Amino acid sequence: MIKKIIAACVLGFALIILLSSMFIVTEGEYVCIKRFEKIIDTKDSAGLYFKAPFIDSKLTLPNKKIVYNLEASNVLTKDKKDMVIDNYIIWHISDPVEFVKSIGFISEAERRIDAAVYNTVKNTMGTLEQNSIINEKLSGRGEFDKIVTEEVARQLSGYGITVYDVKIKKLDLPIENEETVYQRMISEREKIAEQYRAEGQYEANKIKNEVDKQVDIIISEAKASAQELIGEGEAEYIKILSDAYSGEKKEFYEYIITLEAMKESLKGEKTLILPIDSPITKYFKDIDN
Repeated sequence: MIKKIIAACVLGFALIILLSSMFIVTEGEYVCIKRFEKIIDTKDSAGLYFKAPFIDSKLTLPNKKIVYNLEASNVLTKDKKDMVIDNYIIWHISDPVEFVKSIGFISEAERRIDAAVYNTVKNTMGTLEQNSIINEKLSGRGEFDKIVTEEVARQLSGYGITVYDVKIKKLDLPIENEETVYQRMISEREKIAEQYRAEGQYEANKIKNEVDKQVDIIISEAKASAQELIGEGEAEYIKILSDAYSGEKKEFYEYIITLEAMKESLKGEKTLILPIDSPITKYFKDIDN
């Protein structure tokens, strides 16, 4: 019975030793093996591994890109005006041994990231005026982010950290300054709108004047054409009259006119006295003959 108990104890102790010596590394993590607070090995590939029981301990760290959102902070621009800036950073533990030696924990890394990003953003914003930032007349936010990213990466490089990107998530004004800036922006937009309206009115007047000019030209040409047609009509009328008073047509025309005069003269009971050389007398003589 005692032998069974001893065997069970030995088996249990062996199982405890086996379990304490085994550890699993999953995807996306580092496992650092420490012996007497000194890192003796680091595993970064997924799988089952063994360590010395009781004397070795393990520390797990993320082996992936980490997105860390920083608290919004106030910074001063070049012209000593407040801006509220909100950033995020994408970083990665590239050297776990150096990271553990210099920092040790993720929380401490975040504290140092906060300080590095804040100081860099504050110094960079201090070279820009608030008006240029609000009106986005910079070379571009991308250039600003690039400068900040490079400087933060330089400051954190000694901690086994790789910085991939530092971005502005939100750039705003302090609440007490918002109304003033908004009114100024509204005023600027109204000036631009007024300029557009003035340019539009100028173009409209230009088009209207051109149309009026074309209308006057068309009317003048129409009047000239009408006068030309009237002149041609009068010329034709004169030609017809001229033809009527020449040659055989002249004699016929005179005959018709004489008949019309005789008709008017002989209406009713009248005595008509005519000179011998009157055209009407001539035709009466022709009738008698």
